[in-house]
Amino acid sequence: MFIFAVGAILGRSETQKCAYYNSSWEKEQTIRNGTEPCYGEKDKRRHCFATWKNVSGSVEIVKQGCWLDDVNCYDSNECVERKESPDVFFCCCEGNMCNERFLYAPEAPPQTTSNPFSQKPQLFSTLLYSLVPIIGLAAVVLFSFWMWRHHKLAYPAALVPTHDPGPSPPSPILGHKPLQLIEVKARGRFGCVWKAQLLNEYVAVKIFPIQDKLSWQNEYEIYSVSGMKHENILHFIGVEKRNNNLDLELWLITAYHDKGSLTDYLKANVVSWNELCHIAQSAARGLAYLHEDIPGHKDGHKPSIAHRDIKSKNVLLKNNLTACIADFGLALKFEAGKSAGDTHGQVGTRRYMAPEVLEGAINFQRDSFLRIDMYAFGLVLWELASRCTAADGETTGTAATFYPRCLIYLFHLNFNFLHVRTFPGPVDEYMLPFEEEVGQHPSLEDMQEVVVHKKLRPCLRDCWQKHTVRDEGGVC
Repeated sequence: MFIFAVGAILGRSETQKCAYYNSSWEKEQTIRNGTEPCYGEKDKRRHCFATWKNVSGSVEIVKQGCWLDDVNCYDSNECVERKESPDVFFCCCEGNMCNERFLYAPEAPPQTTSNPFSQKPQLFSTLLYSLVPIIGLAAVVLFSFWMWRHHKLAYPAALVPTHDPGPSPPSPILGHKPLQLIEVKARGRFGCVWKAQLLNEYVAVKIFPIQDKLSWQNEYEIYSVSGMKHENILHFIGVEKRNNNLDLELWLITAYHDKGSLTDYLKANVVSWNELCHIAQSAARGLAYLHEDIPGHKDGHKPSIAHRDIKSKNVLLKNNLTACIADFGLALKFEAGKSAGDTHGQVGTRRYMAPEVLEGAINFQRDSFLRIDMYAFGLVLWELASRCTAADGETTGTAATFYPRCLIYLFHLNFNFLHVRTFPGPVDEYMLPFEEEVGQHPSLEDMQEVVVHKKLRPCLRDCWQKHTVRDEGGVC
């Protein structure tokens, strides 16, 4: 047994503070060591943790600090790692400063002893040796049948790919960082999004069921493209495969933003003129960067990428209301010499589909896909403008305003034939584009009727067109 001592253990079950250490303190711009007070919800238990590595026989501490409610830490006043030969050692405990001292004590394999002087009757031994294989075989058959039934019900034929999607991408190493799910924040077409804790920071974990492997794999491949790191693209951390009971789950880990999506924010808040401009500008930068082909990028050739599911749900807001583009499960990258193919028809969210998508009249070229993104982005700008408190006369300048210039995206197609309506009035409750016409769950036929046949677009309020602003080469 290896024993790594760093201090003394206090055996209190109520954890209020823990020993703190961060080996990456210079990079993360934190303190190197000290004491960390532990905070958390009243109904959750608090613990201390330690992670370390064994480098050529010497101990190298990675991190120490506070840890949230974990059943594996309950009623343990010693920080002990019991796994057999892990790559990185991890332990947790309860009690003030209990992680000052941490131990490696792997569980010894169970030892079996035999009694050479068994007094069991010969008949019993014969029956035992005869029945055990039969019972075992029956158990295997029953378990196999149950697994077959479970698989058949869980993955109906319509969802199971008819061809092998190819090898799974290698999982980026999250290293010694233990990942703990906290609460579900959103559910969508391809799974759910959890708020999770990765040591002392919060992250978002998007969990895909195995039948959505292609979406998970596509999103990972898009994030892995050279040059995808950008302030206005959601920060990617890694992917993992996890077994949940008998089901395999595919995890995609990204940065976590507490304000959530633009949809969620606009439902609960209105925005000022400056906030509108900041959100619109940062979102536009993210989408423009995604669309841009950059042969000379420092990380390698960054190809042009079409998102194909632009909507306010897929625009996340940071704490300072800077926007970033998220969710690349349907994204399509364009590489020189490779065709986009003809299998990319009516995908995305119906409400945000461009007229040519609804008609099934897509030209499968890069520029066509990028224009489809811009139509959807115009609807996002309309949502943003519809919750802005700016009134006529609030700012000064010419009438070459933000509103008309940005909302030109709404009718960049079939411009001469649009039926654009205008309405006066103050800021209303948040509504999705076309919600007044088709409700919250439109069918494809509903959207075709409104957008293609009636050629309607979201209404532009009279006050938007009268509003004057300082023309400083605005965001659009």
